[in-house]
Amino acid sequence: MSTDEPLDAEYVEKHREDVEHPLIQLFVRFGEGARHWFLLGILSSIGARGLSLVPPVVLGVALDAIFRNDAPFALPGVPSAWLPDATVDQFWFAIGLMAVAMVGQAFLNFVRQTSLNLFSHRVKHEVRTATYQRMQRLDMEFFDETQTGELISILSNDTNRLEQFLDSMMGEAIQLGVLMLGTAVVLLWLNAQLAAVTLVVIPLSILFTYWYTRLAEERYTDVRSSIGDLNSRLENNLNGIQVIKASNTEEYEDGRVEDHSYRYFRLDWLALRLSFVYRPGLQALTSLAFIATFVVGGVWILEGPPGPFSGDLSVGQLVTFLLLTQRMVNPLAQMGNIVERYEDAKASTKRILGLMSLPVRVADAPDATDLGDVDGRVVFDGVSFGYDDTPVLEDVDFEAQPGETVGIVGPTGAGKTTIVKLLLRLYDADEGAVEIDGRDVRGVTLASLRRSIGYVGQDNFLFDGTVAENITYGRFDATREEVVAAAERAEAHEFVTNLSDGYDTDIGERGVKLSGGQRQRVAIARTILQDPEILVFDEATSAVDTETEMLIQRSIDELAADRTTFVIAHRLSTVRDADAILVVEDGRIVQQGTHEELLAADGLYANLWRVQAGEIDRLPDEFVERASARVAREGIGSGEPTD
Repeated sequence: MSTDEPLDAEYVEKHREDVEHPLIQLFVRFGEGARHWFLLGILSSIGARGLSLVPPVVLGVALDAIFRNDAPFALPGVPSAWLPDATVDQFWFAIGLMAVAMVGQAFLNFVRQTSLNLFSHRVKHEVRTATYQRMQRLDMEFFDETQTGELISILSNDTNRLEQFLDSMMGEAIQLGVLMLGTAVVLLWLNAQLAAVTLVVIPLSILFTYWYTRLAEERYTDVRSSIGDLNSRLENNLNGIQVIKASNTEEYEDGRVEDHSYRYFRLDWLALRLSFVYRPGLQALTSLAFIATFVVGGVWILEGPPGPFSGDLSVGQLVTFLLLTQRMVNPLAQMGNIVERYEDAKASTKRILGLMSLPVRVADAPDATDLGDVDGRVVFDGVSFGYDDTPVLEDVDFEAQPGETVGIVGPTGAGKTTIVKLLLRLYDADEGAVEIDGRDVRGVTLASLRRSIGYVGQDNFLFDGTVAENITYGRFDATREEVVAAAERAEAHEFVTNLSDGYDTDIGERGVKLSGGQRQRVAIARTILQDPEILVFDEATSAVDTETEMLIQRSIDELAADRTTFVIAHRLSTVRDADAILVVEDGRIVQQGTHEELLAADGLYANLWRVQAGEIDRLPDEFVERASARVAREGIGSGEPTD
């Protein structure tokens, strides 16, 4: 499959459908260190089910040989020399053998459950961590297209379903196979003619199960997908709960969640409804086999061999037939659960392996080398880029010298943020090259590239934990003195010391216990501690008040003093002192220069300045018309992150 295809939901689904023999791949790729537990579980499953066949056989032999005295005391597979001659001894031998078989079966079932559970949990752990590791390394395009709830569903629900299948249904399936094979052997050894009546249920059950699996596979795939959609909606709403409450849209969101939940209910019900036919159908087949065996065997004993049958049938043999047939009823009925869990696990494994097979397009080249010490000279040479079929940047050319501060301004959706995303190599340019110190960023390792660039955005993510833990993120070996020094340079030390536990204060999920300005200053402190050679500030002050902006701006100015710095801003006052300002419109750099030069040129920059100065009446009609057209395009656009 070409890696040039857009990485959208259809592309991901293709990868899932291309996964062949998913559960076999699962065994091959995971659980290598725990396969001895799996083998032990299989052997104990076989042994437990084999021992379960012993009591019915012994009981049938005992009835004929001990109580009716019309047949010799002989057991299949047991040498006659091992068997006692006296009737009383035979009686106690039979009881002892059945007791040993029952106790042994219980012990082997314990071993089976323990060993398969260990194996399944080990596989679940390996699958979850490997999937997460792969997911982290997928391109940003994947995360632009995929809902978070869908990813959580794969990491949580799908891996749990694998564990459930491996630790219970796998053993059940093996035991069912051993039961059917062992029962067939015993019944054919006792009476091949009557066995034909009893065992006809097995091929009928297999055909019935084949019909069920053909229908169930598609339905369970749809169920897994609907769970991901529901999780995405719930996760989205919980993250946006403040907006929902402020907008008084609880009822509207109630309806949306209800729609997603109802879709999951409907698809799950369709899958369950199919199982409601399958399970009773299997139970009916096994019950009919029991009744047919009882009728034919009873007539055989009372009136002689019926119809085409011939020979003798003893009471003990009929009892063994009935006991073994009855023992097949529940396990065969459980085949429904096994098949359901199998299809469930198969669909989940396809989702997991499909995700893991997605290509990583932005990766280290085979000959990539470390970027090394960075001076900070950045060049964009004829760079063009687009998301899928939507062009975003076209023929972007500029150069930033070491230590310079470069402002990037322009209307919303012009492509400003995309420029720095290409610098960070979150995406690769379609045409042209992005260079640092004369080296194409595609020729250096991602780790060394991103280690040399510090990024502070408008809404920097803070992790659930303490202030200190968030500042040291990426520099985990930093001392408390270094943390305090970084916080002081970020104008954060004063407010941190006023918190209840200072630097050890827990700030909650996404830093919700801090204000927007406080979160920004913690993020800046984190960047200061990392000490990168190149800095990127993407709307770092746009969401804070004027006083906080002043404090953050002081931090930025100090940090940028001797580093190559890119400042993306809507507030033009933020970049008026930059060494150079790039004015971006519709993916092109339409102006370059200092603040004074751009005002004197009376172009787009000057008009943007008039907008922020409140001089609306001085704006040319052409600028207003173009702004109106841009807003209209944003309203009907694809939603790609083009700013």
